Amino acid sequence: MSSSDIFIGETIGTAILILLGGGVCAAVTLKASKARNAGWLAIAFGWGFAVMTAVYISGPLSGAHLNPAVTVALAIKSGDWNNVPVYFAGQLLGAMIGATLVWVTYYGQFHAHLTDKEIVGGPGAQATTAKTVEAQEQGAGPVLGIFSTGPEIRNVAQNLATEIIGTVVLVLAVLTQGLNDKGNGLGILGGLITAFVVVSIGLSLGGPTGYAINPARDLGPRIVHALLPLPNKGGSDWAYAWIPVVGPLIGGAIAAGIYNVAFA
Repeated sequence: MSSSDIFIGETIGTAILILLGGGVCAAVTLKASKARNAGWLAIAFGWGFAVMTAVYISGPLSGAHLNPAVTVALAIKSGDWNNVPVYFAGQLLGAMIGATLVWVTYYGQFHAHLTDKEIVGGPGAQATTAKTVEAQEQGAGPVLGIFSTGPEIRNVAQNLATEIIGTVVLVLAVLTQGLNDKGNGLGILGGLITAFVVVSIGLSLGGPTGYAINPARDLGPRIVHALLPLPNKGGSDWAYAWIPVVGPLIGGAIAAGIYNVAFA
């Protein structure tokens, strides 16, 4: 695979991943969406099918890493770090493109949601105080969960451990079941297996933090949330943003270490 193939493949694949994954979050969250309040099951399966679709689209070009944690794990496994920056660049750019496309797709719903007084505060708001508004501006705004993840209980050690554990499961599944014949990315059957592993992680381990398990998936859309002209969008919660970046990278490295000791 050439560097250009890797960059193009990861950009397209990660954009599709975030478009479909962020799209299901928008569908479940936003006012005037037909899927509003569909629940966690819809989100978990939506993200799983997003992974499957993105893998099948980008696999022939880049091996469909779509996740810096997977890229790091494969580099540790093989010892080849030459293309890691190219993978990272494509993944981050693709995640930002995908998040922007979610905004375009749900443009009217974003406006309706973020101008609803019951949601963002103001005259006629329900159970909304000045303290709540201030917290939204400084921390997570009312639609940040469509773009990136956040914890239900803020505990740095637990939140970090949750992301590490979930990523270890994901990357071990990729390394033991998902790789193509060349071992440099996901294969056809591996894409399907990995998709269902993502569903399983979401249902079993996603409750505490929203299971980023992918630094690009969280960081790219969080940057887009900070930049988009969304009314009353609140803060992008940058105080938490390092956890879904560092945790998955640690988890990917641990999974690669386990693989090299136990399976290689």
